[in-house]
Amino acid sequence: MSGTLNKVMLIGHLGDEVKMHYFEGGGCVGRFPLATNETYVSKQTNERVTNTDWHNIVVRNKAAEICEKYLTKGDKVYVEGRIKTRKWQDESGNDRYSTEIQVSDFTFLSTKRDPEAAPVTPAVQQQQAPKTDIPKQTSSASSEDDLPF
Repeated sequence: MSGTLNKVMLIGHLGDEVKMHYFEGGGCVGRFPLATNETYVSKQTNERVTNTDWHNIVVRNKAAEICEKYLTKGDKVYVEGRIKTRKWQDESGNDRYSTEIQVSDFTFLSTKRDPEAAPVTPAVQQQQAPKTDIPKQTSSASSEDDLPF
């Protein structure tokens, strides 16, 4: 296999509210920390140990607006995307690096605002859009005529 793959799948809880940043051209970016936990039993002490990892999550444009609207601190969410490391300079001119997860897909697994609601995904959002009165196009030929056998 000669190709490469940069894919991340995380299920975790929001550590803070979604912070939005809007641009002049109309685009926007939402950022939030996501906590994932690893739990195991220590062989030395026989106690349950939980380690938490924090991930910097970045969502863009419409997806960011959806996250801002429906997600709050503590909500459980599935995110899928790619790892991206950004280089920037602090006030002193020192090079700094930030590793982020650039989200391409997500699913809300719980929300505090409506715990009875079904999980919301971007695809579900599009399906729930108001229906318009566009007539269905029908073909004069039978659908059996299109079969390849």
